Amino acid sequence: MSSSLQKVLGPFHLWGISVGLVISGDYFGWNLGWAHSNFWEFLTAVSIVAVFYSTFSLCFTELATSIPHAGGPSAYAHVALGPIGGLFAGFFTLVEFVLAPPAIASALGGYFHFLFPFLDEAWAANGFFLVLLGINLLGIKQTARFELFVTLTAVFGLILYFFLVFPHFDLEKITENSSFSFWNLFPALPYAIWFFLAVEGVAMAAEEVKNPERDIPRGYLSGIGTLVLLAFGVLFGTAGVISTEGVSKLDYPLSFTLGNLYGSSSWMTLLFTGIGLFGLVASLLGIILGYSRQIYALSKEGFLPKILSRLNSKTKAPSLAILCGGLFGLVSLQFGNTGELITLSAFGACGMYCVSMISFFVLRIRNPEQKKPYRAPFYPLLPAFSLVLSFVCFITLAVYNTFLFFILQGGLTVAILLYLGSKGFDLRKIPHSSLAPEKEEAPLSRGDTDF
Repeated sequence: MSSSLQKVLGPFHLWGISVGLVISGDYFGWNLGWAHSNFWEFLTAVSIVAVFYSTFSLCFTELATSIPHAGGPSAYAHVALGPIGGLFAGFFTLVEFVLAPPAIASALGGYFHFLFPFLDEAWAANGFFLVLLGINLLGIKQTARFELFVTLTAVFGLILYFFLVFPHFDLEKITENSSFSFWNLFPALPYAIWFFLAVEGVAMAAEEVKNPERDIPRGYLSGIGTLVLLAFGVLFGTAGVISTEGVSKLDYPLSFTLGNLYGSSSWMTLLFTGIGLFGLVASLLGIILGYSRQIYALSKEGFLPKILSRLNSKTKAPSLAILCGGLFGLVSLQFGNTGELITLSAFGACGMYCVSMISFFVLRIRNPEQKKPYRAPFYPLLPAFSLVLSFVCFITLAVYNTFLFFILQGGLTVAILLYLGSKGFDLRKIPHSSLAPEKEEAPLSRGDTDF
């Protein structure tokens, strides 16, 4: 078994991965926020989240280029805060990336059932999940190429959607309910986050990037810009042609909207729905890539059993990590509902954002003058703003989703107990450098990185 990942990715691949990871959020999930707020309230929530992700991405790019490690957030926190920090960040990241795929697979089943009503949603969802697990097993090069193809197709699908709804756009549909309650922003927050959730997963492919210092900022930041434009386009385009309440509980809101305009069996609606499948496939494929690299890295650093960091000798893919996360996702798909999976995934994301921003400040304060491949601008104001917003988002989720918060807390407690009680994972001896994982030196625990 080979022990190093292949360096084959460039900035266009990274743009494809970053947009592909998230683009399913434009096709479904976000609309559940309209069950808790009207258009203007939800627009405000999405705007706040868009500003947060834009500022966070600049800070996260600094971390990713300075520590281009497959562990992503867990690696940054491990360097800054020690093993416990790495454990917290790794746990939150796994919650985000392992629970998002079953939510997306569920929506895939819904879109496929819309196209072919005689097919059962559950069978379609499970079938797509298994096929995309198989594609990830082929290796990063093949996965990245397919991800780029389905991402471009999904972006084209959204542009087609904008053209189809534009002739029917009615500003009065948006302005007819202009009431505004500040408190309605908070229960809608996890669905606003869904527009951008998992975009940071592009950092988990950092060990497979040809030139991390140059390519990660280009790919990551262009991806964020694309996602912001698409999110607001979907929001305004949908609200301008249909009642927000009409799509607030569906797994296929955009197809339903076009069906309402042109008929559910029209060629335009069916064409868009077929293309829409690519959007969900892109995210599911990309997030499987993200969680597998996180499991691989946590295993390599001693937080999980070593067997999970083995790479296939032919494909160089962490096959056992892919299958392990996939098994958990398939079980969640059978028993969870889309709203709860989205909220738990958002919980994991916000927890990881908090730990990552704390790590950012610790590393900056520890080495204030050290040269870095990329530096986040407007320090310390911009990072401080991002840090505050990350905690606001996490606390808000906890207040409005108490039961799910206790589930998250229980999982974290189990992870900590395993960390403290296990003697078999070699937790404190970090075998590989964050910058040169193929070499048996410069342990991550010593912070031997660009920081």
